[in-house]
Amino acid sequence: MFTLERIDHVQLAGPKGCEDEARHFFGTVLGLKEIEKPDVLKKRGGVWFQMADQQLHIGIEDPFSPAKKAHPAFEVDRLDHCIDRLQHYQISYQEDDKLEGAKRIYVHDPFGNRLELLEWIVEQN
Repeated sequence: MFTLERIDHVQLAGPKGCEDEARHFFGTVLGLKEIEKPDVLKKRGGVWFQMADQQLHIGIEDPFSPAKKAHPAFEVDRLDHCIDRLQHYQISYQEDDKLEGAKRIYVHDPFGNRLELLEWIVEQN
């Protein structure tokens, strides 16, 4: 027997040469810390970020096609502050009130990948 323990990382795709835009959006705007990729993987391009004990990997896909429906969902502490930050950088988002007990929005990264950002306002079971 085995047990799936947790998600280690999520990978999103970006177009060739997207690393600086990824650093700006995920690092500067969303506040994730960039981490160094292993040497053997650096030649593939892309950029990795750390959040708590999980990672977000932006990998290069050529030809590139953004994820329009499939998406990671990131739990946010103080979603209102996150929204203020998105507005400061003039990044559009869509509010959604269809998940009971949560405030959430959808935003697209610079490459068109869909991201869900949510804050639980009631304790989860």
